[in-house]
Amino acid sequence: MELYNFWILLTGTIVAVSCALLGSFLVLRNMAMVGDAISHAVLPGIAISFLLTGSKDSLPMLIGAGILGVITTFIIEWMHSKLKLQEDASIGVAFTFLFALGVILITKFADKIDLDQDCVLYGDLSMIPFEQWIINGIDIGPEAFYTGLINLLMLIVLIGFCYKELFITSFDPSYAKFIGINAGFWHYVLMSSLSFTTVASFDSVGAILVVAFLVVPPATAYLITTSLKKMLLLSTFFALLSVGVGYSFSAIFDSSIAGSMATIAGLIFVIVWAGKWFWERNKKVEDLVG
Repeated sequence: MELYNFWILLTGTIVAVSCALLGSFLVLRNMAMVGDAISHAVLPGIAISFLLTGSKDSLPMLIGAGILGVITTFIIEWMHSKLKLQEDASIGVAFTFLFALGVILITKFADKIDLDQDCVLYGDLSMIPFEQWIINGIDIGPEAFYTGLINLLMLIVLIGFCYKELFITSFDPSYAKFIGINAGFWHYVLMSSLSFTTVASFDSVGAILVVAFLVVPPATAYLITTSLKKMLLLSTFFALLSVGVGYSFSAIFDSSIAGSMATIAGLIFVIVWAGKWFWERNKKVEDLVG
């Protein structure tokens, strides 16, 4: 039982940290809901990969969904830049069309590929310890853990080596172009990373929790800091807190693990917001009295 809980918490932690780090850049770019769009739009990629391979293995799903995720980012950017649609409208058109297409494909061919769209949207953290990766007959742990770990390491390398470019293009794209940094290129690098992070994560935790971790911990951190480095650290801390407290909450009340983690993340946001409001209010009163 302890090993069972260990794998769930460890995998949830890896997913939470990955999403929190990436979500910090999305919040700064006012693109927080792109993660929601991609997490739904990749559904036809999953369906097509199953139809072509006839396999429910993680690798075909990752490839198919990852490709659709990248395509989705290009579609959104094309509609925004070429058709002059507002960015939120571009996101809405792209993700609703592709998500509906995915539902049609799954509904039409569900009897052949045994694919349930609910597992993609909601995930099931409790099943992680039962989907093991076996190499040469040796059980080395859950597939979801290693998929998430590889993705997290790639994100850390990206942020570590390309921090300056991501920083400048997030805060001031115009200045980035002025000093010779290709803002468009780094936009697509970030969106591609978002696509693969979403795909690598929702197989285990579901799209809804992925979106929660992408948005809520970074938004909470943004309430109390404008420093990107501090925001990355605080986002990670709030994500980890959501995982730990959320899992304990689900165990005590026998509730959904993913739902509990997302709920705790929201409660942390409210607590931090309320604390900031009271602090600013008291400061104003002190200034008036002083």
